[in-house]
Amino acid sequence: MRLLLDTHVALWFLDDPRLVAEGARDAIEEQGNLTYLSAASVWEVALKQAAGRLSLPEPLEVGAQRVGFHELGVTWAHARAAAELPPVHADPFDRMLVAQAAEENLVLLTRDPLVTQYPVATMPA
Repeated sequence: MRLLLDTHVALWFLDDPRLVAEGARDAIEEQGNLTYLSAASVWEVALKQAAGRLSLPEPLEVGAQRVGFHELGVTWAHARAAAELPPVHADPFDRMLVAQAAEENLVLLTRDPLVTQYPVATMPA
């Protein structure tokens, strides 16, 4: 299975994996699965850190690399797909993650009920 972590799920997993729902945690830890972290999540976290709203012991991408997450860049196709999504969710970062999951055929791990309203594969986190 190919997984994409919502930003909050990545933060929780890196802080304490027990904060993530057991099924999602098992999927992330399953050796046969590939877990991706979007560049959009790194950007979102960096903005929150710069605004003083979030403090982490290390940059998100460093933690992600340490646990074996794969980088998912933002492409032109992702940007177009995010812009074309129905206006269910106003957060541009969440819209990007939905678009990336749809474009790349990834399962999006999230607890955001708005994200689950999109026609994309999700898993409760």
